[in-house]
Amino acid sequence: MLAFLGMGLLGSGFVRALRERGEAVQVWNRSPDKAQALAAVGAVPHADVAQAVRGARRVHLTLSDDAAVDEVLERARPGFAPDVIVVDHTTTSPAGTRERAARWAEAGIAFQHAPVFMGPQNARESSGVMLASGDRARYDALAPELSKMTGKLVYLGAEPERAAAFKLLGNCFLMFLTAGVTDLFGLAKALGIPAQEAASLFQHFNPGVTLPARVARVLAAQWDKPSWELAMARKDARLMLEAAEQGDSQLHVLPQIAKLMDEYIARGHGHDDWTVVAKDSL
Repeated sequence: MLAFLGMGLLGSGFVRALRERGEAVQVWNRSPDKAQALAAVGAVPHADVAQAVRGARRVHLTLSDDAAVDEVLERARPGFAPDVIVVDHTTTSPAGTRERAARWAEAGIAFQHAPVFMGPQNARESSGVMLASGDRARYDALAPELSKMTGKLVYLGAEPERAAAFKLLGNCFLMFLTAGVTDLFGLAKALGIPAQEAASLFQHFNPGVTLPARVARVLAAQWDKPSWELAMARKDARLMLEAAEQGDSQLHVLPQIAKLMDEYIARGHGHDDWTVVAKDSL
């Protein structure tokens, strides 16, 4: 029997998938109605979190943050079986994850952090990506079961906080992508192009396929072999900013990129590849 704590969109998706595979699942949520709703698929809801974990061989968590994880685990502790394994899918801080893993190890409770790049539908369909780090033997024992919950399971090393760090890296890039799309639509609006028409650009132009090459270029640090000079990239940024201003549309990300470009041009990098703006981050 499993226990699942935190019945938001992600947690409830996981539970529905587990029930379809025939797993017995006890569930708990801070707002009891969300746990009660899963009784319809055969999960057993509990109002008391310690009762929800009683008898479970694994306890899974999908909560909001470090504070919520620590609070709920302490409340659940009286119900833990001696050999229970806690699997936390919450996006948490690396420092908090490291301290949490050490604290529960001292208490004799196995703790596995396994954050995910998954939305509710991924949880429901067992697709997406799940990260894991920490004790290798524990991971190897859990991997067959965790693999059933995701499309891809990735082990990142023995440090318990490593998966938490990589989850933040991924979310950071996802935020940049969304902010970039926001600026794209802002520029399109200024240019008189409806958002739906602007989006059609990506039917023909897929910048995602260039990402590995761009990352490799940054890591190679061969700034003196430009494919796009920084000065020319800055000129294009100027054209975009001027068009946005003329069209009375506010861009949010591009002004900061232009500022960074100006800093590197002032340092003499105008004729280097524009990826030189990443130099100080390496």
